Amino acid sequence: MNGRSAPSSAPLARDTLFVGLTRPQMFAGVTWSFFVLNLVVSTEAFLLLRSAWVVALALGVHGLGALACLHEPRRFDLWMVRAMRCPRVRHYRFWQCNSYRP
Repeated sequence: MNGRSAPSSAPLARDTLFVGLTRPQMFAGVTWSFFVLNLVVSTEAFLLLRSAWVVALALGVHGLGALACLHEPRRFDLWMVRAMRCPRVRHYRFWQCNSYRP
């Protein structure tokens, strides 16, 4: 033989240490950036509206964020990068995509 081993038919094993090291910093099921943004917006809303219902709304938004982060923890970070790096172009309405040629 040429020194190479035959391909194994065993499935790939998931290493929990690797998964843990590649995940973003999480707090209560959401990313830290989402948590801070939710905290700042809800605090500002509470100070402006002076209503305790803002706390319930903030908890609801946090729950929706936690559901969104279940499958892909970086969902909001990826969305922010896409929004910053790939803005809509003038032809978007016609082509339904970011086409740079008419």
